[in-house]
Amino acid sequence: MTNELYDVVVVGGGPAGATAASDLAKAGHKVMLLDRAGRIKPCGGAVPPRLLEDFDIPHSLLVAKARSARMIAPSGRKVDMPVGEIGFVGMVDRDVFDEWLRQRAANDGAVRCTGSFETIERDGQGTHVCFRTSRGGELEKVRAKLVIGAEGARSKVARQNIDGAEDMKCVFAYHEVIESPPANNRGFDPARCDVFYQGKLSPDFYAWIFPHGHTSSIGLGSANKGFPLRATVSDMRDELGLDACKTIRKEGAPIPLKPLKRWDNGKDVLVAGDAAGVVAPASGEGIYYAMTCGRIAAEAASEFVVSGNPTALKGARKRFMKEHGRVFWILGMMQFFWYSSDKRRERFVDMCDDADVQQLTWQAYMNKRLVRAKPLAHLKIFLKDTAHLLGLRPMAR
Repeated sequence: MTNELYDVVVVGGGPAGATAASDLAKAGHKVMLLDRAGRIKPCGGAVPPRLLEDFDIPHSLLVAKARSARMIAPSGRKVDMPVGEIGFVGMVDRDVFDEWLRQRAANDGAVRCTGSFETIERDGQGTHVCFRTSRGGELEKVRAKLVIGAEGARSKVARQNIDGAEDMKCVFAYHEVIESPPANNRGFDPARCDVFYQGKLSPDFYAWIFPHGHTSSIGLGSANKGFPLRATVSDMRDELGLDACKTIRKEGAPIPLKPLKRWDNGKDVLVAGDAAGVVAPASGEGIYYAMTCGRIAAEAASEFVVSGNPTALKGARKRFMKEHGRVFWILGMMQFFWYSSDKRRERFVDMCDDADVQQLTWQAYMNKRLVRAKPLAHLKIFLKDTAHLLGLRPMAR
């Protein structure tokens, strides 16, 4: 394998990397997909129906369909947000879903390789991707015209090659996958996602229970490095009567808070997915955006391989931010303001009880763009939001 030349080596086989590898292989490029064995990212696993359509994902990969979300305030007040007739929130198990994506990339022509990326070396023969196929094993190398780093928020490819990547700010997420309790056990609903906006569970993000059919994900995130994630999840399980449910596995990982300012090094490296920072603020949604980013990265990579012009690489970030940057900015402002104190979290949950807010929230989630067809509804939400911000509107009891 040493010195074999690939058009693109994709490092990381999650949704972004696998999508990029698949698209590039289908476009006729010689692609290697390098991924570590056994890694499963902690993730609620929520995907919108649009993802299934845009990326040709079979419904058989869904382990559950959530028909509503329940927001729980610091006071314990609960606000249900039914999806209604516009769709559902699909739930996937990341171990099965990610492997399916990797296998599809292989079926499309990408060469799969299990191994751990070490570094990139450059000499007169070009760019060499160095990796090991086993712990302590011999260093192996392949050549590539381009390397796509898609191995997560702490991407080695990004930190070694992209200015500013080492300073990426993250939320630290931890969850436990448990056997789902019976329906209606202590209020558990297998068709509902529960989201807890409570400072005791997360001082700056949220906690969750997401149903996955026979299993469920219970977890939380926080950018506070000193916050006891594992102990808090344990307390949460005790309080909700989930302590007796069998634990399948436990996982933790950093989740980026905002996109990197630069996604390429101007010559032979491009990043995608969590490595590029494309997780939606406030919601933490990442699968759809990772796959979208992977597809856009593949298009930029293909242009680069054909033309040899590194300017093509800059187009990946530019296009993604043009399509999704405004939504990310708005969600970032929401997280900064509404998650900063329990008083504000209480008002945020109260605001979620509004029918206009619920309708436009679900439409934006399903369509992955801001809804502009109802200006009067937006005006109503703006006025209500302002009233909440100023404390002029009494909260429901």
